Amino acid sequence: MSCLRKYHSRVRSLNRAISNDASEVDKRARALRVLNIISSKPDEASSRQNHLGLVKDFLRTDSKHLRDDLGLGRTKHGVSSVLEEVLLEDSSVLKCSFDAYGLSSALSSCGSDNDFRKGYGFHCLALKSGFTSDVYVGSSLVVLYRDSGEVDNARKVFVEMPEKNVVSWTAMISGFAQEWRVDICLNLYSKMRNSTSEQPNDYTFTALLSACTGSGALGQGRSVHCQTLKTGFKSCLHISNALISMYCKCGDLKDAFRVFDQFLDKDVVSWNSMIAGYAQHGLATQAIELFEVVMPKSGTKPDAITYLGVLSSCRHAGMVKEGREFFNSMSERGLKPQLNHYSCLIDLLGRFGLLQEALELIETMPMEPNAVIWGSLLFSCRVHGDVWMGIRAAEERLMLEPECAAAHVQLANLYASVRYYKEAAMVRKAMKDKGLKTSPGCSWIEIDNDVYMFKAEDGSNCRMVEIVYVLHCLVDHMEFL
Repeated sequence: MSCLRKYHSRVRSLNRAISNDASEVDKRARALRVLNIISSKPDEASSRQNHLGLVKDFLRTDSKHLRDDLGLGRTKHGVSSVLEEVLLEDSSVLKCSFDAYGLSSALSSCGSDNDFRKGYGFHCLALKSGFTSDVYVGSSLVVLYRDSGEVDNARKVFVEMPEKNVVSWTAMISGFAQEWRVDICLNLYSKMRNSTSEQPNDYTFTALLSACTGSGALGQGRSVHCQTLKTGFKSCLHISNALISMYCKCGDLKDAFRVFDQFLDKDVVSWNSMIAGYAQHGLATQAIELFEVVMPKSGTKPDAITYLGVLSSCRHAGMVKEGREFFNSMSERGLKPQLNHYSCLIDLLGRFGLLQEALELIETMPMEPNAVIWGSLLFSCRVHGDVWMGIRAAEERLMLEPECAAAHVQLANLYASVRYYKEAAMVRKAMKDKGLKTSPGCSWIEIDNDVYMFKAEDGSNCRMVEIVYVLHCLVDHMEFL
């Protein structure tokens, strides 16, 4: 990384100095600079300590060290001073010094501040004081571990809870929903309905729908929709918005619009979800009509996310003129374009072959372009055959993401396209030395409420022989067409 920083200012100045009629020597020198960038060794990433192991480490320390490690004197949200003092006391009298409500509040405070290390310390305190059996403390712990990304550890805490409430059930479901593990979410929901008197709330159903959205499980999403109707959540805004997103992401725009149209109290999120759904499926005309004609009649004011959806629809449809107009109209409505809006417009220009205009927009942006923007320009250069601008884009992206395997592959292809085979081989060798691999493409299909995923070059499917046989039959059939 120090090598990257060393070259950064020098590379940017040299990039602008190269003209279209640069000599072959200059071009090769430029190519070698990129190779220097990708050949630099990254810093070793520090391994993250296991959180439950950290709890055990805390328990092995004395109370004074625990207090110092947690830094309780610097809490921002007024964690009870009783909790600070109790860390200095013997564990035999801890339970008499504070109550479960105070400990639950402290855990929530740590979660709000993303101060998870301090939260793990309070987990130790709960273990020492015996409050882990309290439903509120247990629920706060589940939320803490879920928010820290330790979903499996959250589940361990959840399983050990003798009593569970709607908060703990919903927190656990939403944790697995973030990982799109829809089967586990539905299984937890079923257990929740059968094992407790607690009824699911709107957040429970929102989490279930989120899991269905991420995994593309349309059939299971419909089942959750039926459950919301049975339990009386038909008029809930959060659930309606989640339903619109779920149907759009799963490809059922007809049902998405039905939910959208029937719900009267729409907010800007409702409009954004429907516009984004049309944009995702290339229906730019419907998205623009919804934005320009229907939305103003409702009195709802568009926000930055609304414009992002409209720009995205123009990008997919190749509507350059309209995309420029929508981008420029943001300032007229008092909205300042953000990085995502610039990224969308640059991608639109690049896809249409307006590479020079896209590059000029990047260089005049009021903020620094990110790796996504340079990657978008790199892809467009690859499609339209602008090799040297593509190398410039690859260079800039590798400055920001030295470990990006996709950028290495595209750069190697660019070198090969101008017969720089030696440089292309060096790029691929650098990938091999770093152990970089591109993420395989995947697709999925839902049959009888089960989602089947297929990855490129993946032979682990138990019915692979049958799949290959069908593919061969299809190839033979196409040859006779």
